[in-house]
Amino acid sequence: MRYQVTVDDETFQVEVDGELVTVNGTSHEAELLVVPDTPMRLLLLDHAAWVLPMNPGRGSTWEVSEGGEQFEAEVLDERTAHIRSLAGAGAAPAGPALLKAPMPGMVTKVHVEPGQEVAIGASLVTLEAMKMENDLRAAGPGIVEIVSAIAGETVEKGAILVTFRSS
Repeated sequence: MRYQVTVDDETFQVEVDGELVTVNGTSHEAELLVVPDTPMRLLLLDHAAWVLPMNPGRGSTWEVSEGGEQFEAEVLDERTAHIRSLAGAGAAPAGPALLKAPMPGMVTKVHVEPGQEVAIGASLVTLEAMKMENDLRAAGPGIVEIVSAIAGETVEKGAILVTFRSS
C-alpha cells in the first residue's frame, strides 16, 4: 500500500509491503504496534524501538509526540492523494478558492451551505463515481460562498462544486 505523509510542510512517499517500508526510495524494516487501551504505539524501525503517543486528529491527520515535541502528520492513501491533486488541493490559486469535481460522477450529498464556516478536512460534497462514494473535503479553513453542487446531479470532471470567499 502506498501513502503520502506530510509533516511540517515536508511530504514523504511511503510504501508498505508487510514489514518492509520504503520512504522516498529508502527501505527499512518497520512495524507499528498498538499498545492496548492507550494512545501509545510501539514503532520498531531497523532494530530500534520507540514508544510514541499518537492520537487521531481531524480528517487524515495524526497528532504525534516524540522527545517532548508534538507535531501533526497527515497520512493519505495513494487514491485519496491522487483525488486531492485532481481536485486542486495543492497551491492556492489567485481569487476565490474552488472545489472542483476530480472526476465525472453523481453528487450524492451536499454537506455545506452558503455562509457556512468550514474547517480543514470538513466534508463538503460526496461524489459517486464508478460505484464508489468519494468524500470531497476542505483543503483548508474557509467560508462557503456558493454551492453549485446539487444532490442527484451528474457532473463532469472539473465542474465547480463549491466556491469559497476570497480573503
